[in-house]
Amino acid sequence: MDMSCITHPFIRPDSLESRDYQLSIAMRALDGHTMVVLPTGLGKTAIALLVAASRLYNEGGKVLMLAPTKPLVEQHLRFFERFLVIPDEDDRDELFVMFTGETAPEIRASQWSQGKLIFATPQVIKNDLIAGSYTLDDVTLLVFDECHRAVGNYAYVFIAQRYLTSAKNACILAMTASPGGKVEKVEEVRTNLGITVVETRTERDPDVIPYVHEREIEVIDVHLPPELSQAVNDLNGLLDSRINMLRDLGFSPPARTQLSMKSLHALNAQIQARIQERDSSAYAAASVYAECMKLRHAISLAESQGSMVLASYISRLFSEGSGGGGTKASARLARDPLFIRLLERCMSWREELHPKMEILYEVTRDQLELFPESRIIIFATYRDTVKQIVENLKKRGIDCQRFVGQATKDAERGLSQKKQIEALDRFRKGEFKVLVATSVGEEGLDVPSTDLVIFYEAVPSEIRSIQRKGRTGRSGSGKIVVLVTKGTSDETYRYVSQSREKAMLAGIRKMAGGTPEFQTAVMDRKEPSQASIGSFCDGPSIVVDDRETSSRVVEILSDTDASITLSRLAHGDYAIGDRILIERKTARDFVDSLVERDLMGQIRDMAEHALRPVLILEGGELHLQRDIHPNALRGALAAITIDLGVSILFTRDEEDTAQMIYVLARREESGGGDRRVPTRKGHHSHREQQENIIASFPDIGLKNARLLLDHFGSVREVVNAEEPDLKCVKRIGEARARRVFELSRRKYD
Repeated sequence: MDMSCITHPFIRPDSLESRDYQLSIAMRALDGHTMVVLPTGLGKTAIALLVAASRLYNEGGKVLMLAPTKPLVEQHLRFFERFLVIPDEDDRDELFVMFTGETAPEIRASQWSQGKLIFATPQVIKNDLIAGSYTLDDVTLLVFDECHRAVGNYAYVFIAQRYLTSAKNACILAMTASPGGKVEKVEEVRTNLGITVVETRTERDPDVIPYVHEREIEVIDVHLPPELSQAVNDLNGLLDSRINMLRDLGFSPPARTQLSMKSLHALNAQIQARIQERDSSAYAAASVYAECMKLRHAISLAESQGSMVLASYISRLFSEGSGGGGTKASARLARDPLFIRLLERCMSWREELHPKMEILYEVTRDQLELFPESRIIIFATYRDTVKQIVENLKKRGIDCQRFVGQATKDAERGLSQKKQIEALDRFRKGEFKVLVATSVGEEGLDVPSTDLVIFYEAVPSEIRSIQRKGRTGRSGSGKIVVLVTKGTSDETYRYVSQSREKAMLAGIRKMAGGTPEFQTAVMDRKEPSQASIGSFCDGPSIVVDDRETSSRVVEILSDTDASITLSRLAHGDYAIGDRILIERKTARDFVDSLVERDLMGQIRDMAEHALRPVLILEGGELHLQRDIHPNALRGALAAITIDLGVSILFTRDEEDTAQMIYVLARREESGGGDRRVPTRKGHHSHREQQENIIASFPDIGLKNARLLLDHFGSVREVVNAEEPDLKCVKRIGEARARRVFELSRRKYD
């Protein structure tokens, strides 16, 4: 072969090109928990393969590789299957395992024990660890792809912390093309993942230059047409009037021309601070602030997206505001004469007015005419724009397909992960030449033959900009075209992303290699946790709704000795034993649900399906959340407790909530408290009524009632049973049998 190839016992001979920078980074990654920052297209997955092969060869155990989406997971699996071989392992289907939300939990638990290399989305691993399905004890390499996501409450953070406290021989490899422009964020990622070493390369490094393909960047300036300029002027007029309202309410917003997202966040902080002080004008200001955000978004749509997307948004705002169920902000806009005139003009537009759509078609057509085998990816921020682009290109003879996330928004269905994978496979094979994607297509997707990427608009995020650019020039020269509307936010965003990219590269260079102090801090965290998965079965049992796993409450509970079971609960968020159902709401969510959704109906449904229903209200004072009269809140709380019979418990934060749930579970498990069954409506089935009759006997409760009914078959047979027969039933015993026997025969007086 012309190129030099990697020689390793676990890598298929003459298959993987040997690159010095990849080998150098891989060797460094074997010395400590490492973050690799490498431009897209330079083979981060190949580095992961080299490290995985070395760890498996020298240490054994398992390799777990995580990626944010199923298409990325499937892509990594396919790469490893192509290049990695393990001698004496006959069944490759068992060797390589893929876990996603579509894999049933019991199958994941079984495959984990057999698999050697597991490729997964992080949420399913987090869920399985919480449920105690398996541990990470024997994982000798944990890979986090797109590791810049490891901030806040993202599943990567929980998994890394669990791994560092449980693995016998831990090694972390974190990979990204774009960790972020702010040093604080990069440090947060490092801390959350336990990173001690940062390895980085740029396209200008000597050992990388031979493998970099030329990428031409062309910026096409676009001018806003008169109709859209007039729409922007109207929106600016509406925005000016709202800024004046805020000034009249005693706030100090900047002038409209200085109204950046940073200044808007600062303004919101002022408003929230005044709300905390119970300033009545602050509630009105919060509603006006919401109008400002809606208007600013509309301006951005007019400038960067086009007339059809703007018209759709203006129409939705009017429908919300005039329908009776919308917010005060939408209602005020819908009544404003200037807004109504703008709406009428928008509804008169019959075709796209923004030049971007025509320019996009021309660029795409010219590329396919010159290079018929091209692959083109078009990025647009909004689904409405993606839909419009696809319709416009197809109408003009260019076969293309949309690539969006799973969620269904408004009337538009999302793409399931299976459909996403199918679309990418067809795109790679050339069944269609143009893929039109939202941000879901930005991270990691490998289509080597993509030679043109078009940004429908500039984006202010350096991470998103780098990810988008990385979709081209992976195996040959590529071109990037950015459409920028002159004199608008498009220009601002382009310069912002450029400056942030430069700042990010400078910051990463400074941090490369780590510091002794940081390494010591990370090693200190390696002490094994006393409340590890191994002790789960010793503690109380708690059933958790699987939609709750994104909260820190579940993470904290999983660090106790509680036995966690994940399930889809029809009612409530947590179930304890036969009696207790818990609905958890933050103070803000409680108030929002009271105003905008059927809070009372939700809690009533839970109460009708629980013997001891509990509502946990977490954090903050209710009356500070929204402009609602305190008596309305008091009335709601009174109805929940008195009319529905629901116990209300107040907690400070997620930590406090988790401890409260744990105490409830521990108390229920030990049989503490009054076991009498409360009389309540809603137990509709005959079975439930029979259980409640027997459970009402002294010291019987629901569990023992079920045992008695299972044994004797009916309420009559239980009541008529002799004391020795009652005593023979499991858990009943002599004392309980005597009480049932005597009470069922005692004369009523």
